Amino acid sequence: MVDIHEKADTNRIAVAAGKIHVSREVFEAITEGQVKKGDVLGVARIAGIMGAKKNADLIPLCHPIGMTSCEISFQLSEEELSITAICRTACTGKTGVEMEALTGVSVALLTIYDMCKAMDRSMRITDIHLVEKDGGKSGHYQSPI
Repeated sequence: MVDIHEKADTNRIAVAAGKIHVSREVFEAITEGQVKKGDVLGVARIAGIMGAKKNADLIPLCHPIGMTSCEISFQLSEEELSITAICRTACTGKTGVEMEALTGVSVALLTIYDMCKAMDRSMRITDIHLVEKDGGKSGHYQSPI
């Protein structure tokens, strides 16, 4: 792990996003609340938060972080037959929360896949990326996409 003990505590945020492309059947089942396993987006929201909290257990050289906030939201696109997951994380600390945000998005999207795979195994998870980060020595970053 990188030694961060001399770094100053600063307020830090990170936002990550990713997408899952689904069939019309899956999209309609999710929006109509007809998936057999239950409330897909509700479960995916909790799973994403749990994943972000467990990031240091999953990624070997990440520091454990005391997040002060983790939010997962979703944007549904009927035109694209896709669901975009967005994870916003925050902390006050010596290192950033980018990996937590990226892990939160990934776990949320994997949960959607798991809950809907009986209807469609061809779902595609794409475009997982850091949207924005702020805080620390490197300051503010905004993705060009």
